[in-house]
Amino acid sequence: MAETKPPGLQITIIGAGIAGLGAAIALKKHPAIDVQIYERAAELQEIGASIALGPNGMRTLERLGVNNALDESVAFRNKSGFPMIYRHYQTNEVVSVDTHRGHVDPLHHTARFYRAHLQQALLKHVDLAQIHLSKSFRSVAARNSEGKLIITFHDGTTATTDILLGADGIRSRVRTFLVPTSATAWTGWVAFRSVFPISHVAHISGLPDEATHFWGPNGRTLFTSPLGKDLFTVVASHQSDPSAADAPYSDAVWDEDGDVSVFREFYQDWSPLAQAIVAATPHTSVYPNAAARGLDTWVLSLPGDSKGGRVTLAGDAAHAHGGAFAAGGSLALDDAWAFAAAVMHVFPPGSARKPTEEDVGFALRLYEATRKKHTDKVIRAVHEGNGEKVAKALRETETDEALRERMKSRGDPAWIHEHDVLGEFQRALGELKGENDAVKVVDVVVVGGEQVML
Repeated sequence: MAETKPPGLQITIIGAGIAGLGAAIALKKHPAIDVQIYERAAELQEIGASIALGPNGMRTLERLGVNNALDESVAFRNKSGFPMIYRHYQTNEVVSVDTHRGHVDPLHHTARFYRAHLQQALLKHVDLAQIHLSKSFRSVAARNSEGKLIITFHDGTTATTDILLGADGIRSRVRTFLVPTSATAWTGWVAFRSVFPISHVAHISGLPDEATHFWGPNGRTLFTSPLGKDLFTVVASHQSDPSAADAPYSDAVWDEDGDVSVFREFYQDWSPLAQAIVAATPHTSVYPNAAARGLDTWVLSLPGDSKGGRVTLAGDAAHAHGGAFAAGGSLALDDAWAFAAAVMHVFPPGSARKPTEEDVGFALRLYEATRKKHTDKVIRAVHEGNGEKVAKALRETETDEALRERMKSRGDPAWIHEHDVLGEFQRALGELKGENDAVKVVDVVVVGGEQVML
């Protein structure tokens, strides 16, 4: 007798970045969920330089079974155990440090990666046949007669799906197609990011051997850190008033080549150590920072779709917070895990029935309830630190005493980096209890190989 296959669920992911790959990995063990990823790039070549993952992101990597990304060959952790060390821009003295607040396993200590290394580690857990390149999202529409969504790409091809997950970055075309008012705006901050062999700076006396943030007056900073595989990263910064007509870099393009001689000028009055580091930096790329206000909802409906909301977002597409707090990677991974956990709650492996439209709607609301409250708080913190506050700081001259006080009294980011996505999922499930009792029949969900008790 032929084996009866369980009813299938189609999930389409737009974007093969951290959030998109993470969601595919989290769903890979479900025998009846077909996940396809569509990526606009012609090749899987990660754009970016270094990226940090806090304990929440590191825990989620382990939950997803991506243990190769936890290895010290690609994940650099400070040997002191401090997530970040803050040094004075002229004296180089350590003025302050971040600390882990709760119990954090050393394996989950904050780590820095070369972004391409992290993407390569994730790709080892995804069937490359699931990834379709040179597919730039154009639109999505409801095909109610078949109960499907139809996605159209700029090359004229289409794909059908039951659920669409937009994980296509801070300038998400999925988000702006459905919410045209959600476009990002430049914050006035520009990063000059560089990754290169550590041999370029190894000769420098006193070179920090841990992730270090040098702070100067009026928001000027310089970040340095070793990375895996004998690499080193330098992140210089320039802050302008974004409302100023003559603000430099207002028309800069993400990841365009930068001029190292320009950013070296920013540090002419800094310590000899800082000047030596930037002088040895062989090249740089420019990254203008952008952000958008939080969305009213992550459960997005199409005009005329009688089936209800079947589109949602993850990563920077969901919360365009501009990379503040070095939290984007961890937020994306937690989004991916929570999305998969919500889907698998209504459609556990071995289920005898395919989720109804009501089940899908419940899953997306559960995902939103798990993640949005936290990411909205992150976005609020970002916007509180931008705008007039930035313009005012640029108009004033900060004293050394004020700088040191600012370094010591800065906000504690542990609420972001040690966020408990599993606890939030369980809380959200309790809040929504009773909305869809028909699917509350499982006690355990398996996400990325980990059993989650509900």
